[in-house]
Amino acid sequence: MVIAQHPKRWAGLPVFAVALVLVAVVGSLSAVNAGGEYLALERPPWAPPQWLFGPAWTVLYIMIAVSGWLAWSARGWTPALGVYAAQLVLNAAWTPLFFGAGRYGLAFAEIVVLWAAIAATIVLFRRISRVAAWLLVPYLLWVTYAASLNFAIWRLN
Repeated sequence: MVIAQHPKRWAGLPVFAVALVLVAVVGSLSAVNAGGEYLALERPPWAPPQWLFGPAWTVLYIMIAVSGWLAWSARGWTPALGVYAAQLVLNAAWTPLFFGAGRYGLAFAEIVVLWAAIAATIVLFRRISRVAAWLLVPYLLWVTYAASLNFAIWRLN
């Protein structure tokens, strides 16, 4: 399906963008002082600087929204989009666990489930749209790194 031939599909893009904005807002509301908390934690030497998280997540959220929209544009609502939605919920839940509640071990367990949900979404999206699947690969890589960092912080604190 060529998206340009179906202009009604373009109307779905803002829905995916709003969904990702909501995920980001949940995280930011639950961690008002996340930057200060992050700096106060004992971190491994390979931990990124605090300022990197905002730009990285902004780019990733754009890619995640476009990925979901491409999959929806190609086939409509499918079980793959149910898995996509589940990983968005898991994404939104991590920040309140880690920063809001300070539950580093529980946050690590949650991010492992998030990682699996992202991987499953990539596999399912690949059957629908290779571009949609590839747009999620940087997200999976970042969450892999974030899970390692979460584990290290849990062990150090």
